[in-house]
Amino acid sequence: MANADQNKTGIDVRMDSLKALPFDKVAVHDERLKRQEGDNRAYLMELTTRNLLYNYELEAAITHDANIPGDIHGGWESPTCQLRGHFLGHWLSAAAMHYAATGDRELKAKADVIVDRLAKCQEANGGSWVASIPEKYLYRIARGREIWAPHYTIHKTFMGLVDMYRYAGNETALSVADHFADWFYDWSSRFDRDQMDDILDFETGGMLEIWVQLYDITRDDKYKKLMERYYRQRLFTPLLHGEDPLTNMHANTTIPEVIAAAEAYNVTGEQRYKDIVTAYWDSAVTERGTLATGGQTNGEIWGPKKALSARLGLKTQEHCTVYNMMRLADHLFRWTGEAKYMDYIERNLYNGVLAQTYWHWEHTNGYSPDSPDFGLIAYFLPMRAGARKGWGSKFNDFFCCHGSMVQANASLNRYMYYQADSDLYVTMYFDSDASFTVGGKNVTIRQRRDPLTGSFHLSSTSSGKQLVNRTAAQYPHNPDTLCVYLQIETESPVECTINVRIPEWIKEPATVAYNGGQIAAVEEGGCFVEIREEFHDGDVICITMKMGIRACPLPDDENMVAFMYGPEVLAGLCDEERMLYAEGDAPERILVHENEREWGNWKSDFKTAGQPAGIHFIPLNRVGYENYCVYFPIKK
Repeated sequence: MANADQNKTGIDVRMDSLKALPFDKVAVHDERLKRQEGDNRAYLMELTTRNLLYNYELEAAITHDANIPGDIHGGWESPTCQLRGHFLGHWLSAAAMHYAATGDRELKAKADVIVDRLAKCQEANGGSWVASIPEKYLYRIARGREIWAPHYTIHKTFMGLVDMYRYAGNETALSVADHFADWFYDWSSRFDRDQMDDILDFETGGMLEIWVQLYDITRDDKYKKLMERYYRQRLFTPLLHGEDPLTNMHANTTIPEVIAAAEAYNVTGEQRYKDIVTAYWDSAVTERGTLATGGQTNGEIWGPKKALSARLGLKTQEHCTVYNMMRLADHLFRWTGEAKYMDYIERNLYNGVLAQTYWHWEHTNGYSPDSPDFGLIAYFLPMRAGARKGWGSKFNDFFCCHGSMVQANASLNRYMYYQADSDLYVTMYFDSDASFTVGGKNVTIRQRRDPLTGSFHLSSTSSGKQLVNRTAAQYPHNPDTLCVYLQIETESPVECTINVRIPEWIKEPATVAYNGGQIAAVEEGGCFVEIREEFHDGDVICITMKMGIRACPLPDDENMVAFMYGPEVLAGLCDEERMLYAEGDAPERILVHENEREWGNWKSDFKTAGQPAGIHFIPLNRVGYENYCVYFPIKK
């Protein structure tokens, strides 16, 4: 991968970079991801157009009610909340991404109607303003008076409109956004730098990112001026000076601002923007450390560097930070090609997005749950011993993470495949198909996991047919192995390089085979294996990766340990902290398989061994309403 070079003007320009495959070039077949996508699509359709638009049409005086309707959205979408209307932008963005991935015309039709009605709101407001809140909110923060994050709320509207144009081709959405930007161009022109910096101290969300995206689309100089005015100097300058502006500061205020810097680097090539992003990552992740899940924060703030043992509360790992830090890691991966960013995304996907959204109880014959069998969105992922996830409702909460939830689950085919000219990257391991064009030739990679079960008898209601085969006896117990096949389909031989990621979690050397012959054995993960060949139709690459229990201590307490199985964090089902006893320096031996197989499926269920009292462990993303512990004190 080529690094950035400087041109004669001194501007840092990326000469060659990785690009994620477009949404419509990746088809996901993994059952878990497809279920999440289906739940998300159903929720997007369940929310009525009337209720989604209510605050916008109320602000534009298009509608009025003597009494607030009983079914109107509550929580942060209530007409009495200063953040009212923020969710619609997330909804539009999610609908646009879902349409781009699936071609879902029914969802697009609903989104198009919403955009048309926003255009009517803009017309009723005089031709520019189209927010769900009044202009006076911005005038109030300009005078230093407290209002709950008007820029944050307005950014969501812009985001939805821009994404409807970028992913769904809606020209009206671009027009509405462009005219809306005129209001901000005129309003912000009256402030000097110090005054604007004071305004930006109120949470701005991704406003800078919007100006960058609209500049990239239109090349209108007004957006370059808006980019200058919304440059978050009081955050960016200390980052560039190597200082720590993050400890005990609100995390998701700054992450979108730094994502905007990443976008600005992509569009302008200015080195300062790239330096801001790398400095932020170093401060937020590399130097600060993370939980075993890959997440961080408690009460929405960054913890001290390498000091998380005093931050295991009920409000750890806000879902919005998970989603946005994954987006930031994606930028860094596309600039560097380094596998560590994909390892980070994988952890947060399994132990953030899949652990905090659209949970379903695993139905068992003859049993019924004592609590609800569905969870929509967990704003936080508690790390306090014996805690439970708190699930938000469909219509009466609408906190920020409702928004990142619908976006995260509308783009589950993101982060899987990338391309840089004739270099193809396979970065995530889920059943899927990816379509590339290399040298004018069409290439498809069909990725499938081999479950190594020797049986497709998946449930008590599936076919009773049994195929006698060697695999069933070859693996009498859970092989603790992720085995992935990549089959190449091409219309004619094509020379290219396929790079396959070896995750950081492998327990034994991973092997890579090409058409049955081993070509690589990798002892340590966190890297890519490069396969440069003239590929023919039907060629097969096989990656075999050994999983197992790993003990993951807190950055500041080696005796406070979480357990992982491959990329998944395991949760112990108990309602209070338990001391675990380890022999020697191998706490991973505390857990052993339990209920290792059901029908044709290997299970990820474990139990403690050699302890005063037994504890059941399951992946954190399978926990619903149970009390659980992630971190356990270990006595050696």
